[in-house]
Amino acid sequence: MDKINVEIEQVMKAESVEIDGEKWVYDSSVDHKGRVPLRDSTGVWKASLFIIAIEFSERLSYFGIATSLIIYLTKVIHQDLKTAAISVNYWSGVTTLMPLLGGFLADAYLGRFSTVLVSSTVYFLGLLLLTMSRVVPSLKPCDSNLCDESKKVHEPIFFLAIYLISIGTGGHKPSLESFGADQFDDENPEERRKKMSFFNWWNFGLCCGLLLGVTLIVYVQEHVSWAMADIILTVVMASSIAIFVAGRSSYRYRKTTGSPLTPMLQVLIAAIRKRNLHLPSNPSHLHEVPKSETTQRKLLGHTTKLKFLDKAAILDHTQDSIEQQQNAWKLATVTKVEELKLLINMIPIWLTTLPFGICVAQAATFFIKQGVTMNRKIIHNFEIPPASIYALTAVGMIISVTIYDKILVPFMRRATGNERGISILQRIGIGMIFSVSTMVVAALVERKRLNVVHKNLFAGSASMSVFWLAPQFLIIGIGDGFTLVGLQEYFYDQVPDTMRSLGIALYLSVIGAANFISSLLITIVDHITENSGKSWFGKDLNSSRLDYFYWLLATITAVNLCVYVFVARSYTYKNVHSMTTMAVADCDDGDNRKAMV
Repeated sequence: MDKINVEIEQVMKAESVEIDGEKWVYDSSVDHKGRVPLRDSTGVWKASLFIIAIEFSERLSYFGIATSLIIYLTKVIHQDLKTAAISVNYWSGVTTLMPLLGGFLADAYLGRFSTVLVSSTVYFLGLLLLTMSRVVPSLKPCDSNLCDESKKVHEPIFFLAIYLISIGTGGHKPSLESFGADQFDDENPEERRKKMSFFNWWNFGLCCGLLLGVTLIVYVQEHVSWAMADIILTVVMASSIAIFVAGRSSYRYRKTTGSPLTPMLQVLIAAIRKRNLHLPSNPSHLHEVPKSETTQRKLLGHTTKLKFLDKAAILDHTQDSIEQQQNAWKLATVTKVEELKLLINMIPIWLTTLPFGICVAQAATFFIKQGVTMNRKIIHNFEIPPASIYALTAVGMIISVTIYDKILVPFMRRATGNERGISILQRIGIGMIFSVSTMVVAALVERKRLNVVHKNLFAGSASMSVFWLAPQFLIIGIGDGFTLVGLQEYFYDQVPDTMRSLGIALYLSVIGAANFISSLLITIVDHITENSGKSWFGKDLNSSRLDYFYWLLATITAVNLCVYVFVARSYTYKNVHSMTTMAVADCDDGDNRKAMV
């Protein structure tokens, strides 16, 4: 009878915990007062909408500046085509590499909310300075709308302003996206599914900002004034900061735990110290913190790769066991070892996605410059601003994200039984196929444009409609909907829990590093082809051979795709033990959880 009573009591306790878990969120997050958050009044979409609002504002500003930057540099500051393209790539590279620093500070010291607030303020100051550089008489590029030569004082102020925006983006981008994903509890099945959709709809909001940036803002730049466009962007950013702060009580926050890189270094040092010890045949003999003692960090299951690092978790019986357990530089847990393995396993994926980023870099430079030389008239005398054609990238991305989330994922869930529908790396690989197609189409279109130029030397390619560029913008946009969104989800999901902002920064660094590589590639190709007779990059577009450059990128990307498939097929996904069951991200059950591409 007593045994029955005990069992009944245990069942009642379990039900009580389950009910309590539905009311409160026990994922180590806190509310704005530092308490355990209530599920009904915090997080999920009610909080994410405030976060997406400020992302919309940031993307509006970024693309309003980025897509017309090469035009401003060539028409107002009077840089030549090659120098302007390199300047844009450098700025884009810095803008997308700065998040590595911002993400680290957010995870280690400042917290994501504070980092977003500070960096958004810096971003606002950059926009304010940019506005002043075009409004204040002594700082303006010239005294008329058409600048034959810009004032010397304008250029340094202009570059200071846009690089101040880069610094703001450095803290804003990684912290905001990871902060948005933090609003969903992975342990709750309903919220976990919503989180999978979050990255899709996050990019939907991003694309809306992009669309307005390359249409409304670019139109104002082209037909009203650059200054008026900057004033609009500054006011919108100030308003979105106020909206973001207004949602403070509905957010779920994560406490900082110090540098996330220190535990990685501790594992490496401990493994080197124990390099002469033999690994136990049973992984369960390796050191791990009991589940009952874990509150802040989820436990990771042991994997068979990079066995050398497992030595960090060996308990050396020749030394005092208590002293070892108290010194993280001598003994690491299996979870910490696996976290270091996660980062090392990401390196090949990061490297093989760089060629995709190089293709993306062309859309904001050479693709836009192509549009400048073409017929942009639609109705009567109305002309599309050259940068507005970039809007088709957002259209392609919106189409692919919507079809993926509403049609492909539900269908593949039923077909495969996988909660995601297809794996993250499969999604990334599909987008890379589109990048190859983009460069092939771009090469063919540019070849046709050059043929038109040679046939009609007087009009150049002005008789060729700008909508010939539509396919390459649409295709790269569709590819973004697969690869860029997939990369966001991959780097957020697969990094250790303490490095979520840094994970988003790693995704952004793919684009940043790719921009620098694109600049380097342009310099190398220019040098080689110039020595061979004639450079592929002339003083203007009509004296260049961008079609050859696009074919080169198509070849590089196609070869890289084969390498990526090999790397992705051997990749082992993150293996997480929850408090009650084992949750494995993006994979089937089994000891060797590998991606299928």
